[in-house]
Amino acid sequence: MFYNKPVFFEKNRVFRVYTGGKLFADFFGDDSTDGFYPEEWVASSVRALNEGSTDEHEGVSRILGTDLYLNEAVEKYRKELLGEREDIGILTKFLDSAIRLPVQAHPDKAFSEKYFNSKYGKEESWVILATRPDAKIFYGFKDGTTMEDFVSAIEASENGGDAMEKLLCTIDVKAGDVIYIPAKMVHAIGYGCMLLEVQEPTDFTIQPERWCGEYKLSDREMYLGLERDQALECFDMEKKYPAPLEPKTIKDENGVLYQAMIDESITSSFSVRMITLSGGEFVLCKGAAIYVVLDGEGEIIGENYTKALKRGDYFLLPENAKEKFKVTGNIMFAECFA
Repeated sequence: MFYNKPVFFEKNRVFRVYTGGKLFADFFGDDSTDGFYPEEWVASSVRALNEGSTDEHEGVSRILGTDLYLNEAVEKYRKELLGEREDIGILTKFLDSAIRLPVQAHPDKAFSEKYFNSKYGKEESWVILATRPDAKIFYGFKDGTTMEDFVSAIEASENGGDAMEKLLCTIDVKAGDVIYIPAKMVHAIGYGCMLLEVQEPTDFTIQPERWCGEYKLSDREMYLGLERDQALECFDMEKKYPAPLEPKTIKDENGVLYQAMIDESITSSFSVRMITLSGGEFVLCKGAAIYVVLDGEGEIIGENYTKALKRGDYFLLPENAKEKFKVTGNIMFAECFA
């Protein structure tokens, strides 16, 4: 059965109201251009929240060579795929922004439980993979910014402009930078950032800025059905976090560099690790983990099983398959798990 080996998926581009995606062309080796499909959702069992969409599978990954979507597979084969877990516990994405995204924050677990009946908020993390010239992120309010300042900027945003942007700190970013975004911390991805995003498994975003490029957001797209005052509880005016983060080396021997990008000292919601092989081999030992190839080439090897890997490939390792396969080659890939 498919759950006894690494599970690969059909490509899963997701519609968003912002534009991007051109940098995918080099990464995935396809003909991507900037448009309204600037995200690739990776081994996803989460439905995208796009206003007006009636597609029950929007954002959900389909297992390669089948008609089975991952959420359906989890429902039917939970123990084989996830062991004792109830769900995968993360959402992993590639994202390429051709414009600055709206200023936003994401709920913590308490906010999500209170307003959305969800046990998950939306803490998230970014690994910057590539940039366009002058790429930056917006990350935390400037010192002394008040809620009154923020509300004034929200109202000014009705007419466009950068009133909101002026309240935030900026960080120039480059490939390799690792950023952690706590729940309730204001932020925005700037123009020209292609990144790997690992987060809690929801699509909850409070974005009280009226315009996303040339697209005018509805109140629901801004506030997810909440009153404005309720939604603004999602913003902690004082919350800050150091950036970029320094990786922590777990192992560096025999052609294997194993590093923690995001670990339990930062959040209990998810972990992101980086494996760089230079002729070594790495045993895939994390069941219900998502593996994403970021550079180089290699192979997955198991009993009566060999599959080539290249940049842009990704797969889910089922619980049933852990410790039965290894990766070899000259390759760099991320290990993402809850």
